[in-house]
Amino acid sequence: MTTTAIVTVLCPDKTGLVSAITGALWELGANLMDTSFSVLGGGADFSAVCELPASLDVDEVQKSLATLNILAGAEVAVKPYSFAPHHGPKGDVTHRITVSGGDQPGLVARLCETFVEFGANIVSLHAGPLAEQQGRYVVRLAVSIPAQSADACLATVGNTAEALGLSCTAEGA
Repeated sequence: MTTTAIVTVLCPDKTGLVSAITGALWELGANLMDTSFSVLGGGADFSAVCELPASLDVDEVQKSLATLNILAGAEVAVKPYSFAPHHGPKGDVTHRITVSGGDQPGLVARLCETFVEFGANIVSLHAGPLAEQQGRYVVRLAVSIPAQSADACLATVGNTAEALGLSCTAEGA
């Protein structure tokens, strides 16, 4: 019997974070399922849904991660996970979309609202300014679009990007 838990870590970005966290979880016997890592400004965010062996509880995992030198001062949380441990079909990526151009208020919201009317689900989203190109902003989306509405959805996203003065590329996953 296993327990499903969510592990979250928020800390300053450093090389080796993912390796240290996943290595420690593996040594504890945790099985990683859906896992994500992102650099957010100068910080980093790691999240993973894990199956823990029956002999391991969430408090032990949290205490073990807190002892890692690389996580000194990090916000580490390990909690029981009450949602389904595996994503359904709406979590399967069918398309990857990149929108880029000048930064502007409401950009992410305007793009994201275009998916709703087509029953499309945003599986992951990464957005932010490009450090090497001041004023340039990039939004990268991995989405699940129902096959019957894919062409119309992608056309609407492209038209929305164009109306905002942005470029848009899309490809099937």
